[in-house]
Amino acid sequence: MEWRDQGIVLAVRPHGETSAIVEVLTAGQGRHAGLVRGGRSRSMRPILQPGNQITVNWRARLSEHLGMFQIEADDLTAGMVMEDRTALAGLNSACAVAVMCLPEREAHPRVHQGFQLLLNAFDNPDIWPALYVRWEAGLLSDLGYGLDMSACAVTGVTEDLTHISPRTGRAVCREEAAPYAPKLLELPPFMAGSGKIGEGDIARGLALTGYFLERRVLWPIDKQLPEARGRLTAELERVGRL
Repeated sequence: MEWRDQGIVLAVRPHGETSAIVEVLTAGQGRHAGLVRGGRSRSMRPILQPGNQITVNWRARLSEHLGMFQIEADDLTAGMVMEDRTALAGLNSACAVAVMCLPEREAHPRVHQGFQLLLNAFDNPDIWPALYVRWEAGLLSDLGYGLDMSACAVTGVTEDLTHISPRTGRAVCREEAAPYAPKLLELPPFMAGSGKIGEGDIARGLALTGYFLERRVLWPIDKQLPEARGRLTAELERVGRL
């Protein structure tokens, strides 16, 4: 069994004295793990960093085996991101969420594509926090739990959508939401189609996607959002970008 694809390093853990088990996200194979012999060597450590874009060749005798990775560097994004504490928090959160939420060996090319866009935006602090929220929303959609922000669930209107029902994941317009606002989740305008990002919108977006990731994806498998996700929120608050 063998395949070759472009991927993103998600996680690395030591295996034995010199090797490493590496998890990657590829367009064609999804989240996939493999053993890298010599993965802890001085030459491989800079390549096997979460967020780096690589070409990976996987080989195993049987498809159900862990298999061996041969990895070549394409774009060492992690080195650039490590110079920015806030961007690093975003990268670590995205990697941790992908590892925890994506089923292993199940292709999700749109999630992979969105991750690549996010990686390419980490040098622009005015853009990437909103892209991160959109990436989590896309992850929900790809897993079958997408938020319906196309129209108000009550009236069918497509404008002034301000809230999401926590029960159905469908949008509600301002007028219909008003009597029930404390029981609904706020929908920031940039997620509903407006390009404007106002004060507090990133926090609202993270709260919205986090709510559904936990309740629809993680709680059924007895998991919670990873700690890296909480550190991202704290870091964005520290720098005044929530």
